[in-house]
Amino acid sequence: MFSMSEKELGKKWDKCLADSAVKLGTGLGLGIVFSVLFFKRHTWPISLGSGVGLGMAYANCQNDLRLHYLQHEGQKD
Repeated sequence: MFSMSEKELGKKWDKCLADSAVKLGTGLGLGIVFSVLFFKRHTWPISLGSGVGLGMAYANCQNDLRLHYLQHEGQKD
């Protein structure tokens, strides 16, 4: 089977962490805005926005890390 080099894996992890920070921050920010403007300062929109952001980042990281193995699935050693 094929193996990822440490450098390639490190780049993918860096990309995942950066993507997670952006998506968490965006979800948190949108949650705060919706909480203040539309939901009378309840906290659930903040939690929902943060959770959605983290969930999207997790799914992107999973796909990015598995992509290497899926591309080589049909090839033999």
